Amino acid sequence: MKVILDAILAANDWLGGVVWGPPFLVLFLAIGVYLTIRLSGFQFTHLGHAWTHTFGRALRRTKETGEGAITSFQAVSAAMAATVGVGNIAGVSTALFLGGPGAIFWMWMTALVGMATKFGEASLGLKYREVDPETGKVSGGAMYYIEKGLGKRWKPMAVAFGILTGVAALGIGNMVQANTMAHTLELGFGIPAYATGIGAVILVGIVTIGGIKRIGLVASRLVPFMAIAYVLCALIVIAVNFVDIPAAFGAIFYHAFTPVAAVGGFAGAGVAAAMRYGVARGVFSNEAGLGGASIAHAQAKNTPARQGMWGIWEVFIDTIVVCTMTALVVLTTGALSSGETGAGLAIHAFNTGLGQVGSVMIFIALPIFAYTTMLTWSFYGEKGWEYVFGEHVVFPYRLLFIAFLFVGAIGGLTEIWAISDTMNGLMAAPNLIALLVLAGVMAKVRGEYFKGPVKR
Repeated sequence: MKVILDAILAANDWLGGVVWGPPFLVLFLAIGVYLTIRLSGFQFTHLGHAWTHTFGRALRRTKETGEGAITSFQAVSAAMAATVGVGNIAGVSTALFLGGPGAIFWMWMTALVGMATKFGEASLGLKYREVDPETGKVSGGAMYYIEKGLGKRWKPMAVAFGILTGVAALGIGNMVQANTMAHTLELGFGIPAYATGIGAVILVGIVTIGGIKRIGLVASRLVPFMAIAYVLCALIVIAVNFVDIPAAFGAIFYHAFTPVAAVGGFAGAGVAAAMRYGVARGVFSNEAGLGGASIAHAQAKNTPARQGMWGIWEVFIDTIVVCTMTALVVLTTGALSSGETGAGLAIHAFNTGLGQVGSVMIFIALPIFAYTTMLTWSFYGEKGWEYVFGEHVVFPYRLLFIAFLFVGAIGGLTEIWAISDTMNGLMAAPNLIALLVLAGVMAKVRGEYFKGPVKR
């Protein structure tokens, strides 16, 4: 048995290296650039319009009617619950440690073209969804736009996406998050891992048992609160160190194309490392191209074009705003030379800027980020497997997801993490192919919106 397990893990290491290696990451960028061109740079030229018809409508409390399980704001909150999380803190810190300040530049580039990618995922997810006329139940996501948009002969690729989503959810959206939550609470407040595991099982179970409506409701309350609170704390640290802001931005742009020398506990990094870790952490953070968010966006009471605009802002806020805050906190406080990495680097940076209050803020933020991520990924996983195996698998999958939470919290089955990380990356392959082929449909959705009666 050990020989078989070792062979599986060795194969996974190789496959994971391919999936998250330079060629695949370049593909993310290339398709993002292509979609940006096909959409005429829509995410840049109409950014203000997109704001007005997304957050602007939400702030005006514009009533949304029509088919769909939840409001467009709840849908994007659910999608952002999966993206605004550990990656924004530990992921950015890791990118800085391994790739240097220049990694942030490439993270930005990934986000700028990823806005077009996420527009496609959100709009296509809604356009090709299925709504049960009797129950009103909504089913949608990359599985559906692969099958219905590309044709029946592509269904095996849709099935592959569904299976991979269910497996990835158990790891990257479950065990990794539960373990991060447990480790943070134990480090910050001395709470035993098993206690966190039990708490996670109860808190996640209470919400997920209610399906997307309850997930959307909770996410629409927690996600804006935690994002705003985190950004405000970061802005305080940056304001205290405002004299170092120009140098921080200078380092980001300069070292995107120039190697950075070792200093203190930082080993230094070349341009290739800056590109690799910047793009990888960018994709990992906003998930543009992976396809998972299309499952949440498909649930919205909205039109495809308008929901696509929510996708644009999802990426903008996640990476351009929240990730940049983490990067500036680390760079302006000089924490990069501390030798810390991951969440430890972020904790050190906030502690340097705000003292003990900064550390406590991270110790609170990380578990909340992890919690909301688990909620949405549980829905992604169950919808992926429901597409493949039928509705009868939903309840057993929820029980399996909850069980894995406890295992992840106490640190078991670490091999599953590596495998699920690979599955997470593999989700992108069928999704990116579909986005590439359906680029014309996206362009048509955009064009009809601005030429039709919905223009404002």
